[in-house]
Amino acid sequence: MTTTPIADRTTAVAARATDLSKIYGQGETQVVALDRVSVAFRQAEFTAIMGPSGSGKSTLMHCVAGLDTFSSGSVRIGDTELGSLKDKQLTKLRRDKIGFIFQAFNLLPTLTALENITLPMDIAGRKPDQQWLDTVIRMVGLADRLSHRPSQLSGGQQQRVAVARALAAKPDIIFGDEPTGNLDSRSGAEVLGFLRNSVRELQQTVVMVTHDPVAAAYADRVVFLADGRIVDEVYGPTADSVLDRMKQFDAKGRTS
Repeated sequence: MTTTPIADRTTAVAARATDLSKIYGQGETQVVALDRVSVAFRQAEFTAIMGPSGSGKSTLMHCVAGLDTFSSGSVRIGDTELGSLKDKQLTKLRRDKIGFIFQAFNLLPTLTALENITLPMDIAGRKPDQQWLDTVIRMVGLADRLSHRPSQLSGGQQQRVAVARALAAKPDIIFGDEPTGNLDSRSGAEVLGFLRNSVRELQQTVVMVTHDPVAAAYADRVVFLADGRIVDEVYGPTADSVLDRMKQFDAKGRTS
């Protein structure tokens, strides 16, 4: 059952997929990972994508984020159609418009926390907005760890560096693929709290793939996939409401 959101539904869209399909293989070996999916991710909204194993949730995120190609349909980041971009243009768009947070922290061990945070901008030859950078660092609680290298940080602190790195360049949208998957529950809650606060306080847009109902409860909206299609969405989720919805998939035998 879909719950109507309280928030204004006319908010501008940060990213959109329209009739998006992703097909692997041909003939008898053909696998339809995404089956004409249409979904919009509004600005300043935190969306979680959930579904059984093999439902297409990670494929959807990777296609919308420009990390994977798609078979048909369209993807837009803002007003830019990804399908029309050449490789160099797509690389530039990912660098300038999109932030990424993954399960693996992907920090360079020889760089300090601050150097890891500003690395994408350094590569692009851009100076960070110092006021914004200070705001991000303060929000994730890293002010006293900026000179530390990854080996001197806990797992939770390393993922906070990854969150700050994603936010520092002021991307139009941030994608997270199981960003708390390698963290204990306390550190995971901290990272999810930072992501939620970035939406509420900094007007960031966040899209997160997760299998965890507790993590999904931090979002404003949860989109559910099954068999490569969107089958439901819930606004104002709780861990219990998400878990109940996922149990319906179990009852239908759709889990792996």
